[in-house]
Amino acid sequence: MRVVMAEDDPLLREGVALLLGAEGLDVVAKAGNAEEALVAIDTHKPDVAILDVRMPPTHTDEGIRAAVEARRRHPGLAVLVLSAYVEQSFATELLSGGVNGLGYLLKERVGRVEEFLDALHRVAAGGTAIDPEVVAQLFTRSHQDTRLDRLSPRERDVLTLMAEGLGNTAIAERLVVTDGAVHKHIRSIFAKLDLSPTDRVDRRVAAVLQYLEESRRAR
Repeated sequence: MRVVMAEDDPLLREGVALLLGAEGLDVVAKAGNAEEALVAIDTHKPDVAILDVRMPPTHTDEGIRAAVEARRRHPGLAVLVLSAYVEQSFATELLSGGVNGLGYLLKERVGRVEEFLDALHRVAAGGTAIDPEVVAQLFTRSHQDTRLDRLSPRERDVLTLMAEGLGNTAIAERLVVTDGAVHKHIRSIFAKLDLSPTDRVDRRVAAVLQYLEESRRAR
């Protein structure tokens, strides 16, 4: 796997690069700001780009804007964004263009090496990885009467894990239920969120995006 790493903190940047190298991944370029990151992505065309949210010059949303621009230039590019805090509006902005091959993790997750590498590989394979803390805070902030209120507590648990990017088998293992039970819950979620099987979208993706959007409106 070929990786471009963009992080303005040199210690974290070098530390992550060393970690990835030790795991057999090829860090083809390291960048200290969003502009350098885009140049590196254009030049090396990596399998995945890891981008910090806040980078010079304003330390606000440079990483998010770079991620969106990189995927515009290179459709299908896998991107994993790292943030020091739960910045829900940034997560929603990033994911609004589609969730395949996208991840949003808190930086503290990097220290949990196995979880971090699992998320990175999942994103590189075209999946989704949203930090559990981000998902938990989105649900906490959602207080309006929305379609999410139709879901049972167990269905909310399943949708939370779907939003993190877990597949049915992983969800079943996490909740200690059968694959069949998870499939039944997901069918119920689709029905309660008015997601028709005839829709020309991935209903799993649509459910997660609806969850993120309605949580954003409830802030």
